[in-house]
Amino acid sequence: MPDAIYWSASRIAAEIRAGNLTSREIVDACLARIEQVNPKINAVVQLVAGRARAEADELDRLASGGRFRGPLHGVPITIKDSLDSEGIVSTGGTMGRKDFIPSQDAPVVARLRDAGAVLLGKTNTPELTLSGETNNLIYGRTLNPYDLARSPGGSSGGSAAIIACGGAALELGSDTGGSIREPAHLCGITGIKPTSGRTPRSGHIVPHAAGVMDSLTQIGPMARYVEDLVLALPIICGPDGRDPAVVPVPVGNPAEVDLSKLRIAWYADNGILAADEDIKRVVAETAGKLQAQQFHIEHKLLPGMRELVNLSTELRESANTGLIMRLLQRYGTQQPGPDLEGYFTAEGIAKANSLDPALMEAIDEARSRALGFFADYDAILCPPAHSLARPHQASHNDSFDDWSYITIHNLLGWPGLSVRAGSSAEGLPVGVQVVAAPWREDIVLALALKIETLMGGYQKPPL
Repeated sequence: MPDAIYWSASRIAAEIRAGNLTSREIVDACLARIEQVNPKINAVVQLVAGRARAEADELDRLASGGRFRGPLHGVPITIKDSLDSEGIVSTGGTMGRKDFIPSQDAPVVARLRDAGAVLLGKTNTPELTLSGETNNLIYGRTLNPYDLARSPGGSSGGSAAIIACGGAALELGSDTGGSIREPAHLCGITGIKPTSGRTPRSGHIVPHAAGVMDSLTQIGPMARYVEDLVLALPIICGPDGRDPAVVPVPVGNPAEVDLSKLRIAWYADNGILAADEDIKRVVAETAGKLQAQQFHIEHKLLPGMRELVNLSTELRESANTGLIMRLLQRYGTQQPGPDLEGYFTAEGIAKANSLDPALMEAIDEARSRALGFFADYDAILCPPAHSLARPHQASHNDSFDDWSYITIHNLLGWPGLSVRAGSSAEGLPVGVQVVAAPWREDIVLALALKIETLMGGYQKPPL
């Protein structure tokens, strides 16, 4: 079954349950694929092949007796290096944790493994996950499998790259300002940032104790196909007894969403930074296909966009340096990498221990006004980034306007998903972003499933 490495996690699990595939077979196939492509893209930074094969053999023994651990029984996964993995070096890309081996899994990792997933290894991330370029002093740079001269994005760039190549069926990424959605777009896969408070951040390099920036970071699944996000998201959600922000809200079933009643707003230009022409074209084509399918879709920009981006920028500029300083101290890093050094300006250090309370009030007021948009609409279709995959070291400039299509949804706390909907003139992946109101991941997933069907979804890289 040479194509099994490109199957969905859902299909892999179903074939194992039906006795048509063993976990050992698919684990071996994914390990062989990693061995083939990783020297070219540098996505997997720690591999536990022996442990993975032993776990697969045990799962196959259980399956032979009609016993299955859970909905991911036998499915091979990798995990972003920002999340703790028991017994595996987990660095978060920072030198202070170069040899750190956690004694337990992060709760979201444990939940996938308890559901039967087989962990193959860890994937690369920028230092502390705080860059749009996946590069660090420990492991170096990750390359985009669709064009090795380009970046897979960040911070879940290693995750997106290895999934695209068929080295793993499922991943967990993290998203503080677009770090799941943008790499998914740049590498032609899919990934969801859940609602703030949906998944625990315990055991993540940027933990739940992040002060005023706490609500920005969320953990979410990444895969080649939207159906795997539907499968995996409920598994990792819910309180863990450690992260105080997590709320026990059930995840709705996308199959129960009545697509014919959805009111969709769409835009391809946010009025702040023009997206690449190929991105605008694919978003418009997606909107046109939905309209042809009799969806209620209207060209409408989320009001207050400039204010939301300005507030995101002000919050980051006020809090980033202080948070980074505290995290580096916590992890014992004496010298940060070049991607973080830019934060340590005199102005950034001066702001590190001060924050205007009026800023937080303004953010709360803006979030309240924005929420009113969902009185008239159920979902938003828009770009997941302003650019296609960029050449290395050309990630973003110093302006948070570059992240304006995605980072505002971290500020708002809304769920957002990126799914491939086309290709550029050069053959690079192009995604679209789907956003909905808090706790309505069911709407996001249901609409993304439809878009995936209409627009073609995942395509294999040439690597």
